[in-house]
Amino acid sequence: MSDSKYGAREGSVEERSGHSFWGRIGYFFFWRLFYLAILIVFRFRVHGRENLPDGPFIMSGIHRSFIDTPLIGMTTSRRMRFMGKEAMWDNKLMGAFLTAMGGFPVERGTADRTALRAAEDVLALGEPLVMFPEGTRKEGPRLRREELLDGPAFVSARTGIPIVPVGIGGSARAMPLGSSIPRFIKCVAVIGEPIYPPNRGEGRVPRRVISDLTDTLFDELGDLYIEARVLAGDEPAPGD
Repeated sequence: MSDSKYGAREGSVEERSGHSFWGRIGYFFFWRLFYLAILIVFRFRVHGRENLPDGPFIMSGIHRSFIDTPLIGMTTSRRMRFMGKEAMWDNKLMGAFLTAMGGFPVERGTADRTALRAAEDVLALGEPLVMFPEGTRKEGPRLRREELLDGPAFVSARTGIPIVPVGIGGSARAMPLGSSIPRFIKCVAVIGEPIYPPNRGEGRVPRRVISDLTDTLFDELGDLYIEARVLAGDEPAPGD
C-alpha cells in the first residue's frame, strides 16, 4: 500500500469511513438541521471563521461539556472528523449516521499510536480533524498546562498540518458535567489563528518540537477561552 502526501496509509480510513455520495447528502441535511437547533437553543455564535485554512487542519478546543463536540462541528459547513469507539459502529444504522456526520471508528484499548495513525490517515484525505488536547471533559474556568496532552502537537509535527485553536464559552453552563438535559444558555466559539509546526524533517520528531507546539497551543487556547467566556457572559470583560 503506497504512502500518501502526508505519509499516511492511503485508503485505510477511507475504506472504513469514507464520505460516500449518500454520506455527503446526509451530512448536508443533518448539518443544517443541527445548526438550526443549536442556533435556537444556545444562540450559538462563531467568531474568527476567517482563520480556518482551506485545506486539512487539526481543530483543538477547550472541552468542558458534552455539547462541545457538536458546537465545534457547527463552526464550519465542512465535514469535521471525530474519533469514536469502534463499538459504536456495531449498530449499522448508528454507524452510518456517525460516519455521515464525520465520525470514524478507533478500537478501544489499542495503543495511542493506533489512534494517532488513524488521525494522520484522516488528514491525508484532506479533511479537518477535531482533537481535544485535554483528552476528556474537564472542569474549571481556566486551562491547566499539566492537563494538556501532546496528541494534537504530535500529529501536527508529523504531518506538517496546522493546529487551529478554538475557545468555547457558555457550554459548561449550558450542559455541565453530570447533566443530561441542556439549558438555554448562550454559547460562543472563538477561532484563533492557525499554529503551524516547524518544517517536518525526516525520521523521528524531536520531543522538544512537540512540547513547544503544545506550549503554544496552551497559550493560545487560554486567551481564546477567556474571550469566549466573556462573549458568552460567563465572566465580566477585563476592566469591568
